[in-house]
Amino acid sequence: MKRAENKVVIVTGGALGIGRESCLLLAKEGAKVAVTDVLNKEGMELTQEINKSGGVAKFWHLDVTDEKEVEKVCGEVVREFGKLDALVNNAGIGGVDKPTHELTEKEWDAVMNVNVKGVFFCTKHAIPYIQKSGSGSIVNLSSIYGLVGAGDIPHYHASKGAVRLMSKNDALIYAKDNIRVNSVHPGFIWTPLVEALIKKDPEQRKKLDSLHPLGHIGEAIDIAYGILYLVSDESKFVTGSELVIDGGYTCK
Repeated sequence: MKRAENKVVIVTGGALGIGRESCLLLAKEGAKVAVTDVLNKEGMELTQEINKSGGVAKFWHLDVTDEKEVEKVCGEVVREFGKLDALVNNAGIGGVDKPTHELTEKEWDAVMNVNVKGVFFCTKHAIPYIQKSGSGSIVNLSSIYGLVGAGDIPHYHASKGAVRLMSKNDALIYAKDNIRVNSVHPGFIWTPLVEALIKKDPEQRKKLDSLHPLGHIGEAIDIAYGILYLVSDESKFVTGSELVIDGGYTCK
């Protein structure tokens, strides 16, 4: 039996990077995947790839900062696939790298709206459908910087710390419904964002690799396997937990 067989899963920010690898893996393991993103072209191409390889997926345009759109998409996913078992809150942005005293309100709000309010909106509108399924899983993507500081990007750290505590609190609220809520905390991962950074400064790759005791940054599939575990019934006794996948970064 496939590890996510018969599960319907919404993945936000599903078109690229960790989201993309998670969609591919969940579909390979038998889930029906709702790929959601603001990147229409990449999202459509991904769903075509999944369906051609024998999986089941459909794309929805979704801006997680728009509550009406979140509500609409959650309803459409359930009408399309018949139910909802899991939500992967992966959509997120980094924001500008400025010290706290130089940040503008607009810059702060831009990150908080996606990384925190987006998780709130998606959880809010997915929960009633997952409750109807009788059990389920919500996986929230935080970061190593939801656990430790790095002396940069204050609003990103604040947002990922918020996601960590939102996960624990929702785990308590929805335990009675047999809905598990956990956070995932990646280290630096080889994604299009990191790739673009390294193209500007090739020495940056060595610097990032050296931050991780295992000697290299991670790959999106490393995080996707963690997400698969938390979506699957293998993690049926896991809630309110922090799954740290960071090559040893936070050991220091």
